Amino acid sequence: MIAPLLHTLGNTALLQQYKVAFLCSRKCPAAVVLKSFDWAIEQRDKGTCIISGFHSRIEKDVLHYLLKGTQPVILALARGMMKKWPSEIKAALDADRLLIITRYADSVTHASEETCFQRNRLMMELADEVVIGYASPGGNLERLCGE
Repeated sequence: MIAPLLHTLGNTALLQQYKVAFLCSRKCPAAVVLKSFDWAIEQRDKGTCIISGFHSRIEKDVLHYLLKGTQPVILALARGMMKKWPSEIKAALDADRLLIITRYADSVTHASEETCFQRNRLMMELADEVVIGYASPGGNLERLCGE
């Protein structure tokens, strides 16, 4: 199922796979960082399809570990589609193991607190399972989990 008005780039068949969403607040304890890296390596080795915004520092690091494998990845943007992609993203697209999704038009060039919140909600709706690396007390991720 592709959500209404969802812009995509890459392998849309990944939406049919069992998907695990990974979300983590921007600020988190050091112990969470190491556990998140171990989790990412485990998921990579299992071949699990991970969906994330890969926006916070820890999420970006998780993406780095995932892209070293061959498992599918879905990158959900909190802005419009970008024009240029880093080489590791291009390589994953070329290998047909990456899907980039966004609800936002190309005219939305920067993520905001609201677009990130809506992006996170979309990922949770699309995922079969959700893993929260860490939710800062009183933060938007904790609020979303409470919904």
